Amino acid sequence: MDLIIVESPSKAKTISKYLKGKYRVDASGGHIRDLPQKTLGVSIDKNFEPKYVTSPGKEETISRLTDAAKRAGKVYLATDPDREGEAISWHLQNVLGLSAEGENRIEFNEISPKAVEHALQNPRKINYNLVDAQQARRVMDRLVGYKLSPLLNNKIQNGLSAGRVQSVALRLVVDREREIQSFVPEEYWNVTAELQDGEKKFSPFKASLEKKNGKKFKIGNKETADGVLSALQSGAYSVASVKKSITKSHAPAPFTTSTLQQDASNKLGMTAPETMLMAQHLYEGLDVADGEHVAFVTYIRTDSTRVSSEAQAMAKEYIESRFGKEYYPEKPNFYASKKGAQDAHEAIRPIDLSRTPESVKKMLDRKHYNVYKLIYERFIASQMSEAQYDSMQIEVVNGEYGFKASGKSLRFKGFTAVYQETKKEDEEESKGLLPPLSEGDGLSCLALKPEQKFTKPPVRYTDASLVKAMEDKGIGRPSTYASIISVLNKRKYVEKENKYMKPTEVAFRITDLLMHYFTDIMDVGFTASMEEKLDQIEEGGKDWHSIIGDFYPPFEEKLRFANTDGDEMTEILCQKCGHPMVRKTGKYGKYLACSNYPKCSNIVSEAEAEVSDTPCPKCGAMMTVKSGRYGKFLACPNYPKCKSTLPYGEKKEEVYEGVCPECGKPAKQLRSKKGKIYYGCSGYPDCKFMSWDIPTGAKCPDCQSPIVKTAKGVIKCSNKECKHTPEQPPKEAASEEQHD
Repeated sequence: MDLIIVESPSKAKTISKYLKGKYRVDASGGHIRDLPQKTLGVSIDKNFEPKYVTSPGKEETISRLTDAAKRAGKVYLATDPDREGEAISWHLQNVLGLSAEGENRIEFNEISPKAVEHALQNPRKINYNLVDAQQARRVMDRLVGYKLSPLLNNKIQNGLSAGRVQSVALRLVVDREREIQSFVPEEYWNVTAELQDGEKKFSPFKASLEKKNGKKFKIGNKETADGVLSALQSGAYSVASVKKSITKSHAPAPFTTSTLQQDASNKLGMTAPETMLMAQHLYEGLDVADGEHVAFVTYIRTDSTRVSSEAQAMAKEYIESRFGKEYYPEKPNFYASKKGAQDAHEAIRPIDLSRTPESVKKMLDRKHYNVYKLIYERFIASQMSEAQYDSMQIEVVNGEYGFKASGKSLRFKGFTAVYQETKKEDEEESKGLLPPLSEGDGLSCLALKPEQKFTKPPVRYTDASLVKAMEDKGIGRPSTYASIISVLNKRKYVEKENKYMKPTEVAFRITDLLMHYFTDIMDVGFTASMEEKLDQIEEGGKDWHSIIGDFYPPFEEKLRFANTDGDEMTEILCQKCGHPMVRKTGKYGKYLACSNYPKCSNIVSEAEAEVSDTPCPKCGAMMTVKSGRYGKFLACPNYPKCKSTLPYGEKKEEVYEGVCPECGKPAKQLRSKKGKIYYGCSGYPDCKFMSWDIPTGAKCPDCQSPIVKTAKGVIKCSNKECKHTPEQPPKEAASEEQHD
């Protein structure tokens, strides 16, 4: 009997069921050989040749497979259809003593009876370009990780690790956090008018102020807002233009590995590793009713949006019978894969469209069902016709000011009958069509609502947005995204606040140290170009030894310098670029240099960078002592993002007024860039509460917004939408002097 070797027991069980005892199917359990765990395992002086050893615990597996191979008529290697799978087959070929020229490698994009039978009829030789591409990536990652990790342990603390892609991904998270920390909110105002036609035939609608004298217009403070409101109240509203159109929304592409992880995070709240585990089970096969073992989806590690003509034909038949012919486009939908995509496999899709989510709901647990439903509906939607909307846009004028109102209503569901795309946080829901007005129509204003707002800092990364960032920047590959995120969490380099990633203190130190000594490895562009070079090995145009040979000598030189350098990373930030300063020793003593060298070559004497015990009144950072033409003064270390200065030798008296409603600490009086007084929690940065009015420490019993006191002494709820009226303090009796 012929032998088929796959990777997982679950996959073996599925294929064995399909082949009904005609073949023996066994599993290797992944790699049977790998680089050693406790030594480098790469001969640097012998052209970087790897030294493979038996993977721990695989001795029994190798013995079992060797015996089975000897008894088999023919051995087929059916590992996953990617670089990693090709390398596993190559290791099996060597360990089991199979011919290097034998045509014993089979692959399939889906585990179905038809696909497996087709693969058995078309065996091929091992693709050594794929094997070399995997070896190059494994060797390079081993060299970087094995050499950098001890450096981190020596200079920061024990138990740390670095990686070629992992460290760059961590840098993205750290850089985003620094953007958030240095962010200074800016005030702006929105003005919305509730308008109605003069004869009141139609329902009122809302329009937003957008222009002044035909140009984009932003209101930056209350004084400007009051002036605008005054002008609008004395003017008249009329319709300047009405535009009607039919807009279309094209169906989204079927899932790639990246987009599956993003959608599962946004819609199901699942982490990337969790999503890939569920998807892997659906690909390999699961036990269902009556002892049946079924695979549900195609291969789940892919960067391609391509769909086979056979799958498109199945989708057409399903869509036309389920929804009607108008729901299938005139020509099948085709989607271009992203630049640099390997396009080795189809997009992720269900194998059998008759297995609808409804029909298998009782067979699967909740998480497997949710992921399958997501894949199924996204694929069906990708093959459907466009959604159509009746859209309308009205421009309204009042003197020199211009307002805009938009609305749309669904005309034809198209793909939205099956699948709804995730809306962005700041994207409003459609509010239906606007009233049928005409140019020149007069309007009456029912209400004019000014709303104070503040710009928001960048949002921290989630699993979904980090995967998207890595994909967009070309770092990592579909098979690595989930494992990178898993390492960041496992090593406690990031911690989750709800679904958002917040870097821990050690993450900042790791990133700063690696940025100081290894600017190229930590550079996103360099990492992306290295990925492209590794891809070229697969295409047969590059020798993997030469790529490693070009990379390693300069890396080793930087590593040698980093290990012998006595530089000390300080907490003082460079006043030019914001990176930490490094304490160095030169010919004339100690000095501080920017760790972002050579991009930033800022150097100061240690005396100049003396840290005071005075916090910056604007951002809270400890101010540094500087020397100017008139002597010493205190300057914020976060310059140029914060330009606060104070006289040397005296602390600016801090005014505390009010109580923070979030943590109970005293509130501190601060000033904005434009000199306007506001109040912030004295516990900053642990607590980031801010208010333009004095916080009383209490919260509204109706909406839980802070209760504040205005400059005129009025107690109110800070939520302008809330109708709660707090009890006012009694007025003080007049003094005797006033009576006299």
